[in-house]
Amino acid sequence: MKLVILKNNLRDGLNAVERATAENNNLPILKNVLIKTFNNKIQLSATNLELAITKFISGKIIEEGNITVPISALTAITGNITDERINLESENNTLRFKTDNYEAVIQGLPEEEFPIIPKLENLNNYLRMDSEIMKESFLKVINAVQLSEIRPEISGILLDFQVTNLKLVGTDSFRLGEKTINENNFSSTFQRGFKIIIPLKTAQELLRILTAGPVTIFIDPNQILFKNDELEVISRLIDGAYPDYEQIIPKSFETEIILEKEHLINAVKLVSTFSGKANDIKIIYKEEKKSLEVYSSNQYLGENKYFIPAKIKGENFDISFNWRYLMDGLKNFDTKELVFEINGGNRAAMLKSPNDGSYFYILMPVNS
Repeated sequence: MKLVILKNNLRDGLNAVERATAENNNLPILKNVLIKTFNNKIQLSATNLELAITKFISGKIIEEGNITVPISALTAITGNITDERINLESENNTLRFKTDNYEAVIQGLPEEEFPIIPKLENLNNYLRMDSEIMKESFLKVINAVQLSEIRPEISGILLDFQVTNLKLVGTDSFRLGEKTINENNFSSTFQRGFKIIIPLKTAQELLRILTAGPVTIFIDPNQILFKNDELEVISRLIDGAYPDYEQIIPKSFETEIILEKEHLINAVKLVSTFSGKANDIKIIYKEEKKSLEVYSSNQYLGENKYFIPAKIKGENFDISFNWRYLMDGLKNFDTKELVFEINGGNRAAMLKSPNDGSYFYILMPVNS
């Protein structure tokens, strides 16, 4: 194999695939990147056996071939050289890396030693949407997802395809986000609905490396493939049934609050200074005060409160939330105003936009 590649192209390709590698003493090959030529393209691939990323990069192919080498060495060299033009040549399981003023020989292994990256059997049915719409939707729900060995089914994002719309859901059982993408924003050949769970790491990598333009999604019973002109991300899906989260979505609320998002963000930032180990702050409404009170206290520091002007209809309440979880939800909204719906006791509260029903964020109270 003989290639000529620009430094930026190689660096970007390595950056795209590097987090799919794995530290595995039993399989050290998982620390490697596979470099190969395929259909007049230069292909970089890495896998940890759960997730595989392939990036296609531009360059001149003088001679076809393949080799796999440790990605850490190749990334370090590429990041530190000053020359723009790189010559790569493989021979006898070594990769020669050469520029005008630098040369290295990296020990490698043949492609046959590299794990086989699985292929999806069914490429007839697909979902297709703009990558920015998909990434924006992932961002609405991903901060509610937490890795859990006890409940692996919540360690990812639920993709609930309903033919005429697509729902993405994330939860850690303390908060939940749901984003709906309507049929005007995607195309599909699927005739029936389905539910799958995309691992958190896969979603995080897509947010990091997916470039602008359309992305096509193919699905097998156990795998999912995200594909565009320069990238392929294939991942195992999480087994198991996602919780029936719709049961916890309140059908009605005792109190409705309409307020400016930035007012509540500023209040939470200030008042949380005095919160305790549980990160709890109180939100209080008393009809005679005509405003919303955000309050926290700490036996070692003292107490503080912040009053927010708001339009409030409903019952008085005094309820505590984890301020970090509340802030995560607030940051997911792009609108100036928010609707904050509250029930008393230990029942769930909801944040939503007054003019956009495609997204909501549910937050469970905490005992303080």
